[in-house]
Amino acid sequence: MSRELAETKKMLSALRLPTFQRELESLLTQAREQEWLPLAFLTHGLQQEIQTREDNSRIKRLKIAGFPYRKTIAEFNFAILTTLSQQSFEQLLDMHWVEQAHNILIIGPPGIGKTHLAVGLGLQAVDLGYRVVFITMQDLVKCLITETITRSSRHRLKQILTADLVIIDEVGFLPISMAEANSFFQLVSKLYENTSVILTSNKGFDEWPKFLHDPVITTAILDRLVHHSEIFNLSGDSYRLINKTSILKKQGKNVQN
Repeated sequence: MSRELAETKKMLSALRLPTFQRELESLLTQAREQEWLPLAFLTHGLQQEIQTREDNSRIKRLKIAGFPYRKTIAEFNFAILTTLSQQSFEQLLDMHWVEQAHNILIIGPPGIGKTHLAVGLGLQAVDLGYRVVFITMQDLVKCLITETITRSSRHRLKQILTADLVIIDEVGFLPISMAEANSFFQLVSKLYENTSVILTSNKGFDEWPKFLHDPVITTAILDRLVHHSEIFNLSGDSYRLINKTSILKKQGKNVQN
């Protein structure tokens, strides 16, 4: 390695351009072979640096999001739903509603694809550069009640409060105590008009007082969630039942008992 090349790499390192530094020799070879002008050489180097940073940032956002799986809206089978069209739902993919801190509430029976739709929107938000957190209601309640005693809970709640989009999955699957409902209300109040929320639930709003144990808190929570929101009440056949795989081998008609 020539002294000049070593000095250039050293300066790129000082400028915190590690990809440009790593690819410098390869870029110089390409520049000679393709007869790049100096500006073209510089542009290619900076483009690689920016692309690497964007890729690393996306990986970090995905890790923070904590999706249970990664399925896009394009992979969703809208044919199983009788109350939602693919065209209308795909209008949400521009994420303009996140900029306005609007909410998406997805209500419907188990197995119909509520979580998949929420994850799909969350993945799109990550790809567009937004900070996303996915958490089930059960895990959220656990974080809320252990915030003062565990560092991991404080850290996760901090991520929630600094996110652009928070996905709360499976609201209403399990009942919660009055104290937990009050903590949930306080969190919703902090997110209100500051952070977008996607919420999935198998319970209609009229059933919420039963698992939240308090009609007053329920009204206050729903008031904040429903204001500036789009509500999707889904119905259709269970995706998991339609695509279930039998563990029994099919027997021929002539098999004797």
